Amino acid sequence: MSKTLLLEIGTEEIPAYAMPGIIAQLKENAEKTFEDLRLSFDSVKTMGTPRRLALLVYGLAENQADLSKENRGPAVNIAFDADGNPTKAAEGFARGQGIEAKDLVIKDGYVYAMVHEVGGKTIDLLSATLKGLVDGLNFPNNMHWADLDYKFIRPLRWLVGLYGEDVIEFEIANVKSGRISRGHRFLSEGDFEIKSADSYEKACEEQFIIVDHNRRREMIRQQIVELAQSKGGKAQIEDGLLEEVLYLVEYPTALCGTIDDKYLKLPAEAVITPMRDHQRYFPVLKDGKLMPLFITIRNGGKEHLEVVQHGNERVLRARLEDAQFFFDEDRKKSLAEHCDKLKTVVFQEGLGSIYDKAGRLEVLSAYIADELKVSAQDKQDAVRAAKLCKADLVTGMVTEFTELQGVMGREYALLDGETAAVAQAIDEHYMPRSASDGQPASVAGRIVSLADKIDNMVATFSRGLIPTGSQDPFALRRQALGVVNMLTEAQYHISLSGLVSKAMELLNISDTKAQAKMQADVEEFMKLRLKNVLSEADIRYDVVDAVFVNIDDIYGATLRAKAVDEAVKKGMDTDIQAFNRAGNISRKDETVQAVCDEALFVDAAEGKLCEAYQTVKSQVDALVAKQDYAGAVAELTKLAAPIDGFFDAVMVMDKDEKIKNNRLGLLKAVDQLICTVADFSKIVLA
Repeated sequence: MSKTLLLEIGTEEIPAYAMPGIIAQLKENAEKTFEDLRLSFDSVKTMGTPRRLALLVYGLAENQADLSKENRGPAVNIAFDADGNPTKAAEGFARGQGIEAKDLVIKDGYVYAMVHEVGGKTIDLLSATLKGLVDGLNFPNNMHWADLDYKFIRPLRWLVGLYGEDVIEFEIANVKSGRISRGHRFLSEGDFEIKSADSYEKACEEQFIIVDHNRRREMIRQQIVELAQSKGGKAQIEDGLLEEVLYLVEYPTALCGTIDDKYLKLPAEAVITPMRDHQRYFPVLKDGKLMPLFITIRNGGKEHLEVVQHGNERVLRARLEDAQFFFDEDRKKSLAEHCDKLKTVVFQEGLGSIYDKAGRLEVLSAYIADELKVSAQDKQDAVRAAKLCKADLVTGMVTEFTELQGVMGREYALLDGETAAVAQAIDEHYMPRSASDGQPASVAGRIVSLADKIDNMVATFSRGLIPTGSQDPFALRRQALGVVNMLTEAQYHISLSGLVSKAMELLNISDTKAQAKMQADVEEFMKLRLKNVLSEADIRYDVVDAVFVNIDDIYGATLRAKAVDEAVKKGMDTDIQAFNRAGNISRKDETVQAVCDEALFVDAAEGKLCEAYQTVKSQVDALVAKQDYAGAVAELTKLAAPIDGFFDAVMVMDKDEKIKNNRLGLLKAVDQLICTVADFSKIVLA
């Protein structure tokens, strides 16, 4: 027989951002706990609303499974004396296992205790188990209340524990469990009784609580879509906003409010941002243009919706009135005229102002444009965008609505008559703004974005503020990942060390040791980001290590990784073994140069390897120049047989110093050629 188990943790309102993680954590902890207790179950379901976390365990067995196990004790010669009598070691071991020494079993030279543990009743275990599940939850932050030492994300207000229809009694922070839960704050009559675990969701719904967050999410989405369609538009539903609203309500009802037409003269983002980010409203669009409508979700029913609608309209109107004021004030100057005020804004301590940074971005953007060999127009657009890209930071609109940085720069640039490419680049240079954001789409946008991110990294690293652990106040990891993804998606070949050198020049970092350290720090930082990208692309970890012999061209490194990974998966163990023979011996002596004198050859195998090297090198150099790394790997495999023939025929470490060094020089040249693609010694062979 089995029953359903219910645990409900009632609290004050839990922050929406924390709910998904807590719900997932409760499910994971419950599954592990019941498995460890040898309690079989059919499935586990966790749910949540702002004021409750709920756990349902379906088909939970009424008894633990019995446990039979063999526990190994001391060796036989320690467990028994010469006369075959149990020693103190054997008696102590047996006593610890709850059996007599005479019941010990001898096997494989050791004594064993055969223990059979009869499973207990589930209901006897649940009090401590449910308390442990509550105590075991971890949160981003905690509170303690009254004069209690107990901490939780929000104060506990009630607890429900039911196994079938039976109450599981336990107490936490002076709150005793029972079968009494609490309904919707306004729609229900207050406390209500849950008769059984199986009736939990239905009982909650009768008290205007949609406890299943997945069902509640779909209700919200459907209501928004249908309401927008009824108004002739389409709602803009962002997953992040939907997830936040989901955990702000227990009984959702969508309602539609109106926006004064005069505010639609503002740039669309200037209206959408206060609406979405500040008020958690969903904008409504028609043919891609903002309608004078918004949709919001009420935590309640359909009664008196017009009152709620009026209140929401009044609040939004005040926010939009602020936006209108700041917009009008900003437009008294052109975007270029705002640049001068950037001199009053500090970039980072000891690194000048944002005005100084914008000047560096102009020069760095021009350098990147030249390195990428873009058109004269793209270079011109990028340099102009770099000059203006930070100007909106001192506008009233961005000061009030910081989420609009870049966006308002784009809009003001267009209003000033700047080209569409310049305006787009101003907006795009911040991308990706978040983990879910895309990459810049325009050439000028990519150039300025790359310049901005490299400058940020080098400037911040120069202050010794390299991110460690979870600390990354300047979001440098996200920016570095953005650089990797941007170069890869745009298929740009550019030298990372060259970018860093130019950025250091503009930041007046002239000390040779400081420059070398900066290059090493940035390279290592970028390697970690590139490693993550390649791992997500299912590239073998040892292949990643192999191509990391050189990541100066980040996009090139990704191409090499894919080519080597494909070749390794198809099978090239014998080739790699040959490559490694050449590398293992030639790398031991760093003084030997990668050159060889054919006049010093003694055996024909030396000439064959040298000839193969020269032929393959010319082919590999041409293929690498065309970024055809698959072809380069195929050419390199032609060296395997000559390498093996060389080692079979000659003794590298000849007594004649000149012959020895000549052979080592040939092998070093071969090894260096192979390493232009990858260091195959890093590949783990089966």
